[in-house]
Parts: sequence; C-alpha cells; structure tokens
Amino acid sequence: MASFARFYVVVSVLSALCGFYATAHAESGVPDRVALTESSIAWSTVKYATDAENGLVEGSLDKGIIVDRTFKTRVLENRYLKVTLVPEFGGRILSIIYKPTGHEQLYRTQVGVPYGIKGGDFYYDWLMVYGGIFPTFPDPEHGRTWLKPWSFKVEKQTDAEVTVSMSIEDNFAYPAAPPKFARGSTGIKATYYVTLKAGRAALDARVVLRNAQDKAIPYEYWTCTTLAPGSDPNNPRATGGAEIIAPIKTYTTPSWSNFLAAGDESVGQGRSLFENVRYFRNWPEMGIAYAAPNMQGGNFWGVINHDNEEGIFRIADNSVTPGLKMWTWGFSSFTKETDPRKDPNPQRPYVELWAGVSDQFFHAAEFPPRGEVSIPETYSPTVGMSNVTHANGNVLVNLSAEATSVVLQFFSIEPATPLRVTLKRGETVLLNDAVTADPGNGNRITAPIPAGSSGAQVQLTIRTAEGKELIAAETRIK
Repeated sequence: MASFARFYVVVSVLSALCGFYATAHAESGVPDRVALTESSIAWSTVKYATDAENGLVEGSLDKGIIVDRTFKTRVLENRYLKVTLVPEFGGRILSIIYKPTGHEQLYRTQVGVPYGIKGGDFYYDWLMVYGGIFPTFPDPEHGRTWLKPWSFKVEKQTDAEVTVSMSIEDNFAYPAAPPKFARGSTGIKATYYVTLKAGRAALDARVVLRNAQDKAIPYEYWTCTTLAPGSDPNNPRATGGAEIIAPIKTYTTPSWSNFLAAGDESVGQGRSLFENVRYFRNWPEMGIAYAAPNMQGGNFWGVINHDNEEGIFRIADNSVTPGLKMWTWGFSSFTKETDPRKDPNPQRPYVELWAGVSDQFFHAAEFPPRGEVSIPETYSPTVGMSNVTHANGNVLVNLSAEATSVVLQFFSIEPATPLRVTLKRGETVLLNDAVTADPGNGNRITAPIPAGSSGAQVQLTIRTAEGKELIAAETRIK
C-alpha cells in the first residue's frame, strides 16, 4: 500500500509541476523583487455634490449625467501580485490582481451611485460604494472616513519589501449625522500599514488605532472588504458560484433580515446553522448576517468563486476582531445585472465581509485611555481549492478524509519554497514526500488509507525542505 500511495502523490506532484511551469516559467533563475510606482485611475459616478462637511447637497443628484474623476494611486507589485492603493478616497486597497491567473480578487464599482439618502442609516446620511478593502471607524455602517483623503507615507522600500502607510485622525464631526451616530469627534488616530514582500503571494496589512485621550472612548472599528475573486480585472464582480467560507457554526440576523435564515436549521437563541446562507445564490435580496456569537477564535474567512475555484481570504487574529458581518445586495444583483452606464444603480454583485472589534454594528467597544489597538491581517488569493479548513500566514489548507483515502488541497503563500508534506493516521505514515507548490493551479494530493490502520484522525504537517513547520492540521475520518 505504501508504494500505491507514492504513485498517487507522484501523479499529483507531476501535475502540479506542469501547471507551475505553464504559468510561471519566467521565474526560473530570476530573483523576485517588489516595486512601488505611482499611477492614476479614473472612476465614474453619477453627478452629485457635497458640502464642506461631506453632506449631500439637496437637489444635486442627477443619475442621468455621468462624470469622471481621477485619483492618484500607488501600486505595489511583485511576481505574484499587483496591488493598487487609493489613499485619497478612504485609504483603501482598491485592487489585488493575482498574476498567475490574471484575475482580480476585489470588487470595484464601475459607476458610483449615492444611496440611502436621508434614510438615517449612514453617518453622512448617504453612502456611495467604490469597493476594495478599507478601515471604517469610529462609527458603524462605513464610519466617517470612507470618502476622506488619508495621508500617504513610504515606510520601507527595498527590493525585498515595500511597506507604506495611510493615516487619518478623527478630528472632525458632522453636525447633521442621524441621531444613532456619535456627534463629536473622538480624536482616534488610524494608520493602515500595507506590506508586500518578494516571493510572497499574499498581501500583509496592519491597522493601528490610537486613543490620545486620557479617558476611555466608546467606538467601533470594522475592516470592510468587498470581494469578487477570480474576476475580470476590467469588470470585477461576484458570480453565481460565490461561496462565503468561514469556520463558524451558527449565525444570527437583524429582524429585518430574518428571511436569510429561512433555508437554515434554527438552533435557538435566534441562531441558525451556517449552511444555506454561505452561498451567494441563496440571498434573495439585501440582508445582514453575523457570526454568532462571534468568530469563536477562527482565524480566517473569505470567498471562493466555484466557477473557477479562485478565492480571496483574510487571515487574522480574530480575538482582536471577533465580529464577522456578512452582506450582499442579493443574488438578483447578479441575475438582473444591467449596464452601469445605462442604468446606474448601487445594487451590484459582490460579497461584503467585515471584521470588527465588536460582534455587531451599533454594539460599541471601549477604547482604553491612551490605548492602542493593533490588527494584523493577511490577504491571500487561493486557486484550485473548493474549501478552506485551516489557514495561517504560510499556507491555506482544505483537508478531508474518508475511510479509504485522504484528500488535501493547499495553497502556499510562498510558492518558490520547496515543501515536504506528511500525512499520518495514528502511527501509520500515509505520505511523506517533497512537493513543489503550484501558484497557477494550487496543489491537490490524494493518498489511500491502508486497511488496518487505526485512529479517528488524519494529521497533516507541511514543512520547508529544511524542516521548518509551516502549518499543522488534522481532520476526523468521516
């Protein structure tokens, strides 16, 4: 049986090598390096105007006229990723293109349309989505800095690493904010560090919040991500195959979103099993779902596009950001999608996932006096994976086992690093082989489980060729 297992692995590895050289043949002998450049991007919106405090000027909205504006961008690029930042509109990561596939991972609206006007739901009493990944604070529902310019600074620039920062201070207030929002400024200072390293197929980020006051402050912080993995870079959008992947068991909804739970089993206390709602196609209309009671220590979440098995995942210490909010416009935004220039409307197909320091919107956390909150994050694409069961800053894994075989899918964040993959059931070694990571297709390994081996679990370890452990995981045999 051992030789049979080795045959399975050799086939998988050869397949991975073929895919690797087909998509990244230029890597051989060429050292990776990170570049930082300046560029610009044009963005269209319908016609509107704001006052000096960012309130929407009454009567200024005209959806029949489309205007263009241009933002200065900073572009971080290595062998695997091309990342576009827009500091002057919300301090956001606007785009992550995964070079081995040429696909976009983040949503970006083609024509911006103000909505929610005078509805009392947003700080400035209106909102307009651009997309990407961006920090929101000190209030819920996109906060107050989503449309403001953030200061940009190069923190480190070498061939091996580029780190930049975008920063802003909440020293302003909107006197006409709806009553459920705080009226005054908090003085909270936010800095968003973004790092791209050579040889790394993931983007590392860190949000640092500082309370400069001598008193505690009630506040909310959420990282908003608008996700559309495996997209056309010229028209990024979620498709019918989008699935929310998160290591949670149950969720809850606000009362107005109870319809989302109709397809899932109730487990009491307003909670439902996280099954049906994970699929974009099962969202009949706009709604909110929250991980319940929260992420419970799970360190990743994201979206996989099953139309091409490409995904994008946030990996983080979710003891700092235990809240997970899930939102979409509903599946009709995909099935009934219209030409944004002929029918400009905000209802577009993307999956919006949020990481928060509290469990739900309008559940404030307390910022200690003179305190600091640091939130490290890693954003990694995936290819060739139908699910993620384990993840860290090195490797993402989908591990499953049945009575006769174990199936491993994985994506290595440093694809050029030679690996050794070991699978065991009890004392029986199912696999112990060198494997080359495949950045173009991901890796899939199937190993048979010999009759007579014992133990209810299969253990996985992925190490470097030198023996450094990158990830360890286990799964129960079904």
